[in-house]
Amino acid sequence: MPASFPSYRSRYLPAMTLAQIAALPDKARTPVVIATGAIEQHGPQLPVAVDSFLGQVWLTRIFAALPDEVRAVVAPPITVGKSNEHVGFPGTLYISKDTLRAQLLALARQLHAWGFRSLLILNTHGGNTAVLRYTAREIEATLGMQAGFIRNGAKLEGLTPLEMAYGFHANTAETALLYATAPQFTRPADAPCHYPARIEDPGELRPENAPATYSWASQDISPHGVMGDATVATAEKGQEWLEVATAGYVAGLTEHAASL
Repeated sequence: MPASFPSYRSRYLPAMTLAQIAALPDKARTPVVIATGAIEQHGPQLPVAVDSFLGQVWLTRIFAALPDEVRAVVAPPITVGKSNEHVGFPGTLYISKDTLRAQLLALARQLHAWGFRSLLILNTHGGNTAVLRYTAREIEATLGMQAGFIRNGAKLEGLTPLEMAYGFHANTAETALLYATAPQFTRPADAPCHYPARIEDPGELRPENAPATYSWASQDISPHGVMGDATVATAEKGQEWLEVATAGYVAGLTEHAASL
């Protein structure tokens, strides 16, 4: 029979008995990690579970590399996120911003009641970010509990300026990461390239990664739901980026745990 819990099960709260949870030492100084993802279209080349799947990839890799002495445990993930920007394509599930906020608040209240005082979010879907940010502030203000994102200062080398500016969904990086971790669920022959704008376009207003952004729906800016160049993605590059980003997450989690 296959294992029924993830490889980091010794740190996974749902795999513990209530006596084991009660006996965890120094819970007030032990960060709880919650992965927040999404189920949404990722173009013709990738499965719709990319974001939530990658959350589990990161957790598996982070906790395999995390030193035993670094305190941290993992809560159940929030798998379906605020993905209404991807309506119009088959395969997108989404919850409202209010539901996402309520889910995270409910988890935080109950973890606080268990004795935990630090919550770290591992978010793999950009559409969740704004909601998670203000909800984390609300958790801090109402519960006196530290809340925020796992810091990751790693940079992915090898992306073009155009990809950095306008490749933000089912792009080179996401496609490469899936080629490296779940190639059997991908369709490389169907991978497209599409950018919603060009670097030389006038003005500074952009859909993502800019001081001034605008709301968008993927069906309005891409014919197949891809924003970026998936045609140049490779498993080799994905493996390289996995290692770089994992090291960044481990460093961020280690630093945070040491600060408590």
